[in-house]
Amino acid sequence: MSQYAHLSIIDPEFAEASASVPMLDPPDDVAEMRRRFDFVIGLGNERNPLLLHPPSELRVEDHKVPVDGGEITVRCMVPTPGGESAGPFPLYVNYHGGGWTIGGLITDDAWLRQLCVEQQISVVDVDYRLAPEFPWPIPHEDSYTALKWAAENTALLRTDLSKGFIVGGASAGGNIAASLALRARDDPFFRERSLTGQYLQIPVTIHPSNVPEKFKAELLSMDMPFDARFLNKNSMLQFYGLWKPDPSDINTWPLLHPNHAGVAPAVIQVCGMDPLRDEGILYEKAASYSTESFG
Repeated sequence: MSQYAHLSIIDPEFAEASASVPMLDPPDDVAEMRRRFDFVIGLGNERNPLLLHPPSELRVEDHKVPVDGGEITVRCMVPTPGGESAGPFPLYVNYHGGGWTIGGLITDDAWLRQLCVEQQISVVDVDYRLAPEFPWPIPHEDSYTALKWAAENTALLRTDLSKGFIVGGASAGGNIAASLALRARDDPFFRERSLTGQYLQIPVTIHPSNVPEKFKAELLSMDMPFDARFLNKNSMLQFYGLWKPDPSDINTWPLLHPNHAGVAPAVIQVCGMDPLRDEGILYEKAASYSTESFG
């Protein structure tokens, strides 16, 4: 049986929805990439107004955070059951996806508001600066600065980090979250305010040009013939070309990190028809075992 045979089994609901997506060549212009992405996100938000809770159930504020060479925005969402005096709550810090190149506060806004209210958890959504204007490692550095800001502003966010201090994100955001979890583990700044969890959705964990031989047999999804209307290898290579990371940097690629012992526990979600699928599956093994027992 071909290793691609499973691709013929597609969820009927997804197949019907995807048939309406136009077949467009990936644009070379970054501004057009961003316009298309934000347009699609906006359509989704407009079609799901019932997912949003009344403004009285949460407080939403944007704050500016100084970073090296400028400032970024973080959107803070705090539950308000029974009024502003509620809390303290756990804290979730989110990093949006988009190949480190597209996306922003609009990307996850709707579901983060839903998460804030339904799970009674304060949320900080990080609008890190994007490549190619701000290439590697700037998105990661902005994100780490924002993580420290969140840890230092528990009163503003009405949080108690001992109740939960979680980082997460999808795709490129998952890469950032996983990388920062490893970095925070070794940083004395977080010694008394350790991360307690990671929520990683189809995280990027390895650069395709620098896959160790021991992983190659388990990393097949990047080369599978996925629908060009969605994320595929060509799209990922385009993002890497704009972001310009070092493929060998262990602080950027979690699968390359030599030690995963003691990192915050992770929940990892993957999608069957996604080129990043196998990176998440393989990283679950790396995050579950120390270097001595893995590989």
